[in-house]
Amino acid sequence: MNNVKQQTYNNTEKFHTAEQMWFWFIYSKSVQSGFIQNHRCSATKICELLDVETMITKLYLSGALTEEHLAVMKKYGDKRRAPHQYIWAENHDAYVWKCAMEIIENASRKKGWID
Repeated sequence: MNNVKQQTYNNTEKFHTAEQMWFWFIYSKSVQSGFIQNHRCSATKICELLDVETMITKLYLSGALTEEHLAVMKKYGDKRRAPHQYIWAENHDAYVWKCAMEIIENASRKKGWID
């Protein structure tokens, strides 16, 4: 008999997209690290920072996400915006970003974190 209780999240919000989850993750890590002060957030998300970090790590270790994916995700996560496909200098990054977000969205949907 399994005595481990599954964690339940009452009154939580799911993410709408992988981009929304990624930007929440990057912003929350900044808050947690102390880079952003006096942050108040009333919304409770369906997962925790460690859950997202673990998922991203597993996707990387399995080869689904590459170092290039992670570099683009970090670069634009820090900018708090996605790369734009119609800006010539960001065109390739936009393609890499889109691919990475599709991978993350599929994994997140399986976990029930995205509507």
